[in-house]
Amino acid sequence: MNVDTIDPSEIDKFSAMAAEWWDPNGKFKPLHMMNPVRLDYICAQIAGEYGRDRAAARPFEGLRILDIGCGGGLLSEPMARLGAEVVGADAAERNIPVAEIHAREQGLDIDYRHTSAEALAQAGELFDVVLNMEVVEHVSDPAAYLGACHDLLKPGGLMICSTINRTTRSFGAAILGAEWIMRWLPKGTHDWAKFITPDELCALLRRAGLDPVDRSGFVFNPLSWQWKISDNDLAVNYVTTSLRPQGPS
Repeated sequence: MNVDTIDPSEIDKFSAMAAEWWDPNGKFKPLHMMNPVRLDYICAQIAGEYGRDRAAARPFEGLRILDIGCGGGLLSEPMARLGAEVVGADAAERNIPVAEIHAREQGLDIDYRHTSAEALAQAGELFDVVLNMEVVEHVSDPAAYLGACHDLLKPGGLMICSTINRTTRSFGAAILGAEWIMRWLPKGTHDWAKFITPDELCALLRRAGLDPVDRSGFVFNPLSWQWKISDNDLAVNYVTTSLRPQGPS
């Protein structure tokens, strides 16, 4: 199986920032700000697909979830608290000890691994849910990468994939705003040419054998300084949900 979708230059960027994952005012401030909205969307999609009661103490008990590109564990930890068996995987080796130490401090049992989607698929790992958040724009071959993500899902499994649209607004917000003006992220963190439009992503998902069932936007309001989910504004940050069909795919 092709294991070459990891882009070493992208890994170097995030390795250099590894120690700052849990600083809400550090280089990952945008993710900390967006995380409540991401979690709300993720939980709604998983609960809807698997018929879980979000009001329960551990609604995702019995589900095996992969957080690919887990970073410091900003999504892995809440998924574990909600009862899921969580594997957090990242190609940036320095992220793993940061995530492990923080999870241990929180009393959480999370299986963190320095590995790739392709390697996990080759090993025959299978999951009910794959969280694939802000990763696809950083790999060298999105089609091959999403193919590996398909192989990691059990038949009927759910993948949630978020990324950044390739628009004038996204250039202004993700690069000029976040990197150059606000300096939330180091300059060069994002490459606008690697951004993927929703139509392009859905085509890639279908090519990988997945069935896209939802697409929504994550929209930042600079006046209220808050994020919200939008049904129709996908101009900058957006998210998709897709399913692996029950039959052969």
